[in-house]
Amino acid sequence: VQLQASGGGLVQAGGSLRLSCAASGRTIGSYTMGWFRQAPGKERLFVATISRTNGIEFYANSVKGRFTISRDNAKNTVYPRMNSLKPEDTAIYYCAARFGGIMPTMDVGDFGSWGQGTLVTVSS
Repeated sequence: VQLQASGGGLVQAGGSLRLSCAASGRTIGSYTMGWFRQAPGKERLFVATISRTNGIEFYANSVKGRFTISRDNAKNTVYPRMNSLKPEDTAIYYCAARFGGIMPTMDVGDFGSWGQGTLVTVSS
């Protein structure tokens, strides 16, 4: 599956953004989907993940209560809605797909397909 992330940009602290991850090549219904982020000079970190079919979601503690991940299998797209953004949320955001699985996973190594990333910059 090929993934294309979009929706990043510059936003003031406290603002909101909705990213999108459009998939092609295969239907995302067969995939656990996830979002990760990488700040300059730092490792790639888990943000959120959603299971294939039963809608189970996991979030990093740093975004819990502010971010919401959803998927539209008919549109082959995954969306994280990000509210109450903070300067520390500044990073390149990557969507990722893991074939199969019942429960969602937070492990970056479990995801075999990655999008190119979209930059989110939060100004203070």
